[in-house]
Amino acid sequence: MMKKEELQLVTEWDKTFEQSDKVNHSKVTFVNRYGITLAADMYVPKNGEGKLPAIAVSGPFGAVKEQCSGLYAQTMAERGYLTLAFDPSFTGESGGNVRYMASPDINTEDFMAAVDFLSMQSQVDPDRIGIIGICGWGGMAINTAALDTRIKATVASTMYDMTRVNANGYFDSEDSEDARYEKKKAMCAQRLADLRDGDYQRAGGVIHPLPEDAPFFVKDYHDYYKTERGYHARSLNSNEGWNVIGCQSFMNQPILKYSNEIRSAVLLIHGEKAHSCYFSKDAYAAMIKDSKYADNKELMIIPDAVHTDLYDGGGKDAIPFDKLQDFFSAYLK
Repeated sequence: MMKKEELQLVTEWDKTFEQSDKVNHSKVTFVNRYGITLAADMYVPKNGEGKLPAIAVSGPFGAVKEQCSGLYAQTMAERGYLTLAFDPSFTGESGGNVRYMASPDINTEDFMAAVDFLSMQSQVDPDRIGIIGICGWGGMAINTAALDTRIKATVASTMYDMTRVNANGYFDSEDSEDARYEKKKAMCAQRLADLRDGDYQRAGGVIHPLPEDAPFFVKDYHDYYKTERGYHARSLNSNEGWNVIGCQSFMNQPILKYSNEIRSAVLLIHGEKAHSCYFSKDAYAAMIKDSKYADNKELMIIPDAVHTDLYDGGGKDAIPFDKLQDFFSAYLK
């Protein structure tokens, strides 16, 4: 039996959203197959009876469960699901001795470990489990759905393919062998610098103060992570970001390779005006191409919404929770 790490969990409500009086909230921990203890918030509907359908939620990439994933989890719990919003390995309140690292392998395992945990809960029907991944965790969710046959329904919201953006840059602007080589060379040099310094150099989170000539997507992130709207003290994007070498392995790990073999239902949701919308459009096209299982796949584009509108609604209720409820009701039955 794998031993849990002793985590120091915050007891007060420190989320970026208001606590609901319709659900019971508790802190829980579970261990993944790499022996890392993960911290999570569990939300249970107060009027829930019998074995409940369940949903595990994580993301965005560089966020914590006190931000968007917790909002999604609490809202879906209000709608009758037992939900779990968790911090990935090495981040937030979760364990892992090296901090602020990401891994396409370990982070996929994080989602699968969350499914393990939910499957063992007495209040959960293990045959009715789904997942929600937000931003970079949307790609992780799709990768997990391609691997974990227990997952009956997956939502990827405002999705990033972290392997593509690391290898090709934003908007594929660095998609060349030479550009990739220079990035790899710089990160390999950083590895030695970290060893000499005895610590990991952080890449910096969302830039602050915001330059006047910042691209729109940077302004969009700043409006969430660096303001009262979404700032959180444990959020990487709100503070010093990942380690410089934290995402090195993503550069040659195509996590969406077998997405067209996913037999369970998948819903991709993206804002029409999001800088990142091309990730979901291309992921959906690849998912249904030459697939025998295209009938339960769907791409939903939200009119006028930008990337972070699907983090918290953007003040205009951009997150289509009614659609999510209909989707999970149909496939977690």
